[in-house]
Amino acid sequence: EMPAGFHILASTPSCPIAAMADDARAYYGVQFHPEVTHTKQGLRILSRFVLDICGCAALWTPSNIVDDAIATVRAQVGSSKVLLGLSGGVDSSVVAALLHKAIGDQLTCVFVDNGLLRLHEGDQVMAMFAENMGVKVIRANAEDKFLGRLAGVADPEEKRKIIGRTFIEVFDEEATKLQDVKFLAQGTIYPDVIESAGAKTGKAHVIKSHHNVGGLPEDMQFELVEPLRELFKDEVRKIGLELGLPYDMVYRHPFPGPGLGVRILGEVKKEYADLLRQADH
Repeated sequence: EMPAGFHILASTPSCPIAAMADDARAYYGVQFHPEVTHTKQGLRILSRFVLDICGCAALWTPSNIVDDAIATVRAQVGSSKVLLGLSGGVDSSVVAALLHKAIGDQLTCVFVDNGLLRLHEGDQVMAMFAENMGVKVIRANAEDKFLGRLAGVADPEEKRKIIGRTFIEVFDEEATKLQDVKFLAQGTIYPDVIESAGAKTGKAHVIKSHHNVGGLPEDMQFELVEPLRELFKDEVRKIGLELGLPYDMVYRHPFPGPGLGVRILGEVKKEYADLLRQADH
């Protein structure tokens, strides 16, 4: 039986009350998942509830998000300099484009080329940001250092840790060459925030060590700028397009921070990385 005040909105042969409503109190219930793709009119159901019944305004658009993020960054940073570790991945690329639009030459990016990137990826990153967009990018060619540290190491987790530590070392070396940098920008997105919170509460399992810039040395006294930390991945991609990044870059296949280092089984050698690059391409 339905609660007092409710009436049936929908039913199926196997479910006599598939949807019900109490219009006077604006209470509604459905016995299915309106958010899944095989619910044909699910988006209309959710849209009516959010916009018409709850009275929310549909202001969460890529254009508005970009405008809000730019205003927030400018208010936080002022005239100070900002440093960003640019990996060429979606998150850091969108942050680079967003910060460049917000603060221009106050932004300096450090692109660490670890010799474990996809074919021509380093050149593509430099062409996109340094040449086409005019972003200040320092390219740190550290292939020999990374491959030297990885010599003889076969364990995947150990390889991850070596790559992570070496990245931090190279990034730190480049950062210390710069003067008057007050802020460190990161491509943290909302799932990272959730994962981090879970780790702190002990309710999330560590599947593998993380390779974000979050492990920078404590003596690097930067304030963090994280303009994407309230956004999910699909929203970040839409913002990337809004900022003028190419579709192929924004929707490219995900690539882990340790790169080909964890795709190569056993010891990592330059000839293996070169072969894998060609195979992937």
